[in-house]
Amino acid sequence: MLALGFSSGLPLLLVFGTLSFWLREAGVSRTSIGFFSWVALAYGVKWLWSPLVDRLPLPWLSRRLGRRRSWMLCSQLLIMAALAGMAVSDPTTRLYPLALFALLVAFASATQDIVIDAYRIESAPERLQGALAAAYMAGYRLAMILAGAGALAIAAWAGSDLGYDAAGWRAAYLSMAALMLVGVLTCLLLHEPEVDLAAQQQAQAEHRRELVARGWPRPAAALLAFLQSAVVAPFAEFFGRFGRQALLILGLIACYRISDVVMGVMANPFYVDLGFSKSEIATVTKVYGVLMTLVGAAVGGVLVNRFGTLRILMLGAVLAAATNLLFALMSLLGADVRLLTLIISLDNLSAGIATAAFITYLSGLTNLAFSATQYALFSSVMMLLPKFLAGFSGLVVDGIGYAGFFTASAAIGLPVLWLILRVERLARR
Repeated sequence: MLALGFSSGLPLLLVFGTLSFWLREAGVSRTSIGFFSWVALAYGVKWLWSPLVDRLPLPWLSRRLGRRRSWMLCSQLLIMAALAGMAVSDPTTRLYPLALFALLVAFASATQDIVIDAYRIESAPERLQGALAAAYMAGYRLAMILAGAGALAIAAWAGSDLGYDAAGWRAAYLSMAALMLVGVLTCLLLHEPEVDLAAQQQAQAEHRRELVARGWPRPAAALLAFLQSAVVAPFAEFFGRFGRQALLILGLIACYRISDVVMGVMANPFYVDLGFSKSEIATVTKVYGVLMTLVGAAVGGVLVNRFGTLRILMLGAVLAAATNLLFALMSLLGADVRLLTLIISLDNLSAGIATAAFITYLSGLTNLAFSATQYALFSSVMMLLPKFLAGFSGLVVDGIGYAGFFTASAAIGLPVLWLILRVERLARR
């Protein structure tokens, strides 16, 4: 899970934070960078194809590797190819091909996340899920160091530390594509989890026989029975289990990360506009910041165990909104590495606490019988609204400036507090 977490975490920043730095340094406008972030919406709609990933076998590969490992390997190879395509696409001359390759990376990465989440849930009993999740998060954050600080360092070494150099960014993204071999090798060495699908297969077969008996053609009956089992059943089970409370839960999931995701798109352009160098940003925001996120995750795990999930969800939401105000302060005071270090430390510590509580909450909502589809639904809803709103972040910065933008990004996180209180009240009942 440590290695799979690394493979899962590597592509995210390469189509989000690091990419926005590359684009801004190449002279792309903040408005265009904001719209560019919409490629990451693939993470927010992955529930659309998660039933196929969950139940559909891949020709030849599924017989050789099994249901989970075949999809895992296919998505990893696609990520490598798309990252190589991004590497040879200079945004000053080939912006549209770069956008298409970035979208392909996001799609393949979201597919990989579906498979790895399902593999984690299915490969060990519930008592070991906490340890697996912790190992996954550690690998994920390590990959974010390399995709952030590592990519910037390679771009500075192979190109220029200050100013745009296409050769440096080409070397950086080709290096990131090569690092995906960690996931490929891990996939080939894994065992396929043993999952008993007899009950689902029997229900699907019975449904198919009923449709045939009613006069449906056999191919149509088989397709409808598959869609019922793979697509309808996971969502019906969730809404049947929670009733009207399900919509409130989905609303909380959709809004919980809205403050930090909306702010995150403009973070790197903000650093560039303030005049920080690649090496300064790599050291402070990517290495030190990610390490503080791991500390926050450990603290969050202890706090969740001591005080309960919903209380720490509330704490994480308050901290996420409050730390955005610190960025507004820095926009007024100007570039200062010591102030940047302090703000990044507090911001990432808060993010770690919030993430630990949120993963615990999402895992508790998932039914193991529909692990891939339901967890994909939750994690998709989590990113869809924040990523969509983040696409307008460049327009807002151009309109009201960085200070106003960071203040507004803090304010839009306040409704989350009300949603948590409502969910807690209903859960208590």
